[in-house]
Amino acid sequence: MIRFEHVSVTYPGAIDPTLRDVSVVVPEGEMCLVVGPTGAGKSTLLRASCGLVPHFTGGHLEGRVLVDGRDTRTHQPRDLADVVGVVAQDPSSGFVTDTVEEELAYGMEQLGLPPAVMRKRVEEVMDLLRLASLRGRPLADLSGGEQQRVAIGAVMTSHPRVLVLDEPTSALDPAAAEDVLAALTRLVHDLGMTVLLSEHRLERVVQYTDRIISLSPGGTATQGAPESVLRASVVAPPIVELGRLAGWEPLPLSVRDARRQAAPLRALLQPGPRGGLTGSVSAREAGAPVLVARDVHVRHGQVHAVRGVDLRLRAGEVTAVMGRNGAGKSSLLWALQGAGPRSRGSVLVHAPGARPTARGQEPAQLSPANTRRLIALVPQNPTDLLYLDTVAHELEASDRQSGARTGTTADLLTHLAPGITPDAHPRDLSEGQRLALVLAIQLSADPRVLLLDEPTRGLDYATKQRLAAALAEHAGAGGATLLSSHDVEFVAECADRVVVLADGEVVADGAAREILVASPTFAPQVAKILHPLGLLTLTEVRHTLGAPA
Repeated sequence: MIRFEHVSVTYPGAIDPTLRDVSVVVPEGEMCLVVGPTGAGKSTLLRASCGLVPHFTGGHLEGRVLVDGRDTRTHQPRDLADVVGVVAQDPSSGFVTDTVEEELAYGMEQLGLPPAVMRKRVEEVMDLLRLASLRGRPLADLSGGEQQRVAIGAVMTSHPRVLVLDEPTSALDPAAAEDVLAALTRLVHDLGMTVLLSEHRLERVVQYTDRIISLSPGGTATQGAPESVLRASVVAPPIVELGRLAGWEPLPLSVRDARRQAAPLRALLQPGPRGGLTGSVSAREAGAPVLVARDVHVRHGQVHAVRGVDLRLRAGEVTAVMGRNGAGKSSLLWALQGAGPRSRGSVLVHAPGARPTARGQEPAQLSPANTRRLIALVPQNPTDLLYLDTVAHELEASDRQSGARTGTTADLLTHLAPGITPDAHPRDLSEGQRLALVLAIQLSADPRVLLLDEPTRGLDYATKQRLAAALAEHAGAGGATLLSSHDVEFVAECADRVVVLADGEVVADGAAREILVASPTFAPQVAKILHPLGLLTLTEVRHTLGAPA
């Protein structure tokens, strides 16, 4: 269905090609997953498969891409619209209507389908993706995850033969991600649809895929069956890493398959005289509260997004706020930072060195520059904070505005995402690279409280480890971090505490181990495989076994 023949793509102003001599095939009726490090060219490959590269993005394309026999060099993206449906990393950028139901119907209107067919397909997709409760909602009022489900649904209603999806589950809670992937699998198995997708959260996707295309940092590609590609891949989910560590054959791709082989490992990890080493990775000691929020309420029109939340963030502590899409996580973060609406309640942040009895400062009453030094927010769409024409100019402006020494932000960026070209335009970076840039900008001001909204979207596993290390360093310096995330693997690796929101209210607040292990939704893969041992991460397994990290 999709064929790449010796394809190389070089963007304007770039010295090296993003894709280099790529020759791969995506057969009809298969789900094909594209993997690789952040910035390896996954989005470029997906855009080339639907003609957006080079017709929309510019640049030079060598070789050819065939989609259902049509050459993308001579067929514009509009000429492929009856065959290929595309969902980009930022779903809201593709919306053209105002409400959910209108957006689901729009693509079919452009194809001239009869109203009865349109109505039937809209209802089918609403059921598949659980969108019925959002039917009449304005798109602008939806959470990021809800927008992502609508964007996927808007493409599915047109019944394309090929679906191209860039990070389709990145903003979805675990349950919603399972729903979307199950729906895609049914379309592949029952209707013979071809699905080409990229995804950094491989633990969600690999069990559903038929083949994998792996991109190297140099832009070259290999492809094969999931087990064979992941066995040697530097980008692999926790289940594969655990299988490698334990020497399991065949290499499991699902929790169920892993549990069938896990009994000897669980026996080895059992505490006691014959069960190997005991203990776990030590947790950080939390200090005095640096942020105190009381009775916080947030309303967006008729939507009561946050309802009476009380929260204390302590020095040296990383706290994760979790919950289904639309639970109020982003609204809470913006209300705490001071830039978002707050209909009731108070937020006080204590500056470094302040007396324990001193009254804290209200972020909403401070200037933007002073707020940034006290409490900084990395939003779900980091591009909103980027406004200059090169990465170098963004770095220089950050040092100047935060009062940091020259090169501070650049050093932070190199630590988080090495290899970003200073002359690159920020909007030409990958999603993960843009997030790393904004995070470096916010960290350069050395804020007492750091707020992160879905900080791992677009990040590979190595970059997540660097981000976790940066958060640990911030905590070690006496800072407090609150991150909103659906990435249970990242939360298990870096968070000391987890707060769960539902319908704007706190329904659980406790130690990360206590909350995650007890939850069938939020438990990470290692915890599910090794249950009931209570180990959360591969790091803890290695520590218990005395194996090198």
